[in-house]
Amino acid sequence: MERLVSAAEVRSATGEARREGKTIALVPTMGALHDGHLSLVRAACERADYVAVSVFVNPTQFGPGEDFEAYPRDMDGDMELLRAEGVDLVFTPTAGAMYAPDAQVTVDPGPLGQVFEGAARPTHFRGVCTVVTKLFAIAQPDLAYFGEKDYQQLAIVRLMVRDLDLPVRIVGCPIVREPDGLAMSSRNVYLSAEERRAATVLYRALCEARDIASAREADAEIIASEMASTVGTEPLVELDYAAVIDPETFRPLDLFGAKPARALIAARVGRTRLIDNIALEVG
Repeated sequence: MERLVSAAEVRSATGEARREGKTIALVPTMGALHDGHLSLVRAACERADYVAVSVFVNPTQFGPGEDFEAYPRDMDGDMELLRAEGVDLVFTPTAGAMYAPDAQVTVDPGPLGQVFEGAARPTHFRGVCTVVTKLFAIAQPDLAYFGEKDYQQLAIVRLMVRDLDLPVRIVGCPIVREPDGLAMSSRNVYLSAEERRAATVLYRALCEARDIASAREADAEIIASEMASTVGTEPLVELDYAAVIDPETFRPLDLFGAKPARALIAARVGRTRLIDNIALEVG
């Protein structure tokens, strides 16, 4: 496994793999790897001949007052995990290597980047789209793997690839959960023991939404209201939003049933902001 720090080195390595006829996969991460990240790596290793993973805490997707400086970092642990998975290349650039001091051009995520997570974090998806575009330009992968836990991010990256004609296939992978249902996230380490217990209410609310839909309830407003009520039973959790949306347009729904919908939820548990989602189908 190679660890490379410059774009030129990565471009050379993936270019050589391509000349050898290998299929190249990229798994973009911000490090502090857990089983959710590793599920993406394993999926990539199953389908591609050459797997690259980026480990880069991207400053441009953090807004003022967010947790950029405190974001968990464990490069030695990450490298050990990736080596055990058989990854070919790990790209670990510095912010200075990724962004020129006078960098001016960014990638606009469009209207989808302005709702839900985009409304809560107005510059977030612009930073995501910009860094992902740069990573695609550097590694030039055939496949790129993203988790469904960040469902809006996955949808925006797919739209970006489509609208900008980027020659990469986006592969979405299922959410990986703890035994009690909490979606795996690098930010879970911020939670105290009591907050960690309280955080499971997000998944309970989503399961309730799924069960209500399965019982042939197609009124999205009723389902969203029940999700909010469930979260409201946990005093340590402050709901940001609970919504039932069209999974392609992200427009909130009134009724659904002809095709699957998606339930989204976001909340603060203490000082930690968590998001989650689940697919809904009328039974």
